[in-house]
Amino acid sequence: MSPHTVASLIGSRRRDALVAGLRCTTSDTATVIAPFTGTPLHELPQSSARDVRDAAASARTAQSAWQAAGFAYRRRVLLRAHDLLLERQEELLDLLQTESGKTRGQAFEEIFQAASVTRYYAVSAERVLATKRRRAGIPLVMSTRVSYSPKQLIGVVTPWNYPIALGAMDVVPALAAGSAVIQKIDNQGALSMLATREAYIDAGVPAAVWPIVAGPGNQVGNAVVDSSDYICFTGSTPTGTTVGKRAAGRLIGASLELGGKNPLLVLGDADPVQAAADAVYACFASMGQLCVSIERIYVHESIAEEFTRAFTERVAALSQSATLDYSSDVGSLTSKAQLERVQAHVQDAVTKGATVLAGGVARPDIGPYFFAPTVLTGVTAEMECWANETFGPVVAITTVASDTDAINQANDSEFGLNASVFSGSLTHAHRVAARLDAGSVNLNEGYRGSFSSVDAPMGGMKHSGLGRRNGPEGILRFVQSRTISQSNGILQLPRSGAEFAAMAGMMVTLLTVLKVLRRR
Repeated sequence: MSPHTVASLIGSRRRDALVAGLRCTTSDTATVIAPFTGTPLHELPQSSARDVRDAAASARTAQSAWQAAGFAYRRRVLLRAHDLLLERQEELLDLLQTESGKTRGQAFEEIFQAASVTRYYAVSAERVLATKRRRAGIPLVMSTRVSYSPKQLIGVVTPWNYPIALGAMDVVPALAAGSAVIQKIDNQGALSMLATREAYIDAGVPAAVWPIVAGPGNQVGNAVVDSSDYICFTGSTPTGTTVGKRAAGRLIGASLELGGKNPLLVLGDADPVQAAADAVYACFASMGQLCVSIERIYVHESIAEEFTRAFTERVAALSQSATLDYSSDVGSLTSKAQLERVQAHVQDAVTKGATVLAGGVARPDIGPYFFAPTVLTGVTAEMECWANETFGPVVAITTVASDTDAINQANDSEFGLNASVFSGSLTHAHRVAARLDAGSVNLNEGYRGSFSSVDAPMGGMKHSGLGRRNGPEGILRFVQSRTISQSNGILQLPRSGAEFAAMAGMMVTLLTVLKVLRRR
């Protein structure tokens, strides 16, 4: 199936209906380019800082009723949204491919993830946020409970590379908690996210509870931070650092998923051919335009030659095309800027002595932003791609002499988002994984194990971010805890020096007994 414009895929009326979901009162627009063809897809209206403030005010007003509706109501709405995502997947896949240039299979991963996250928080929110008893300072005499109330308005800033999946991973738990959300979307993924939101609105989420804006980050993005009670940001480390500082200036919390230079370790007891086959997907899914994608491979010298040969052969055999079906293994880079960044990293490495084993060239014969998946060896510290995130289809293979050598080189990075370990022994792999500085580690898989485990926290160490999404941690971001303790009237606590003198010995005895009983 050849590339299509948005108008021919969904019709101009449908496109206009989706864009109507934006909160925008300006006449400003931005041209969105189709990665497969390099031609304009459409003109997207741009919001203003005033649009953000107005939308935030409306969302705060609507939030109280959404919270009051209760967990059971929100569960029914979100489970209906789950079903609508699956019913509408063909349109969503078309939009995702057309806006991002990724393959249909990798677009499907987004739909799967969004539905999984929605189901998870629909059924788990009430349990995670239920009022719970905690041990009181003086058992029996006092009792203590902790309850949670949602922060009123959550700001979410999502990128272009995984608009649906990353949007859902932040928006859905906030909605499940009873919060309202104001979301800034990237222009390049706008229609995909607007169509996704439409499914939730049709399922019963009030439109005012989840407004969406689009526009320049230094205006609209800043306004979202300034209007929210908590901010979620996914993007580059420099921009995320700025967002974090702005949030800190308002004394609001932030979760930041930022850059990565993710390593994959192939241990000496791994099957080199099997490891090569699995590692290819870890490196080149979505053309490497994924925060958890692998960019560095460290392979033990005992199997390095066989692994490298098998890996290079698999990369060279990848099918690359601009199709809106499942016939392609890898797709296109998303923009001219992405293509230029990848070309610059490869050219710099080659100029400074790196060897290209596969790829290394643009593919204008397929489309304007296509680049052949690239395998490099001989990458050294003076090269741009040594430590800096390429965020494209480029991976460097390095031979190591031992596990310790591989671990040290993997950890020698300012980033710590994702890592992968391939081994013939899970016991061996677990030992190595425990020594890696990464928020997620996948064994005999690249990233999909941890990425799809929506009951487990996801986030980065070091400059790869702050906070966690997914799991109970992913919804606890959006609530305030309240501790309520009460005196049970069994014993009067001391109020004067004489009363303390009379009771101090008994209280010391209590502490001693609690220690002997191993009570917290």
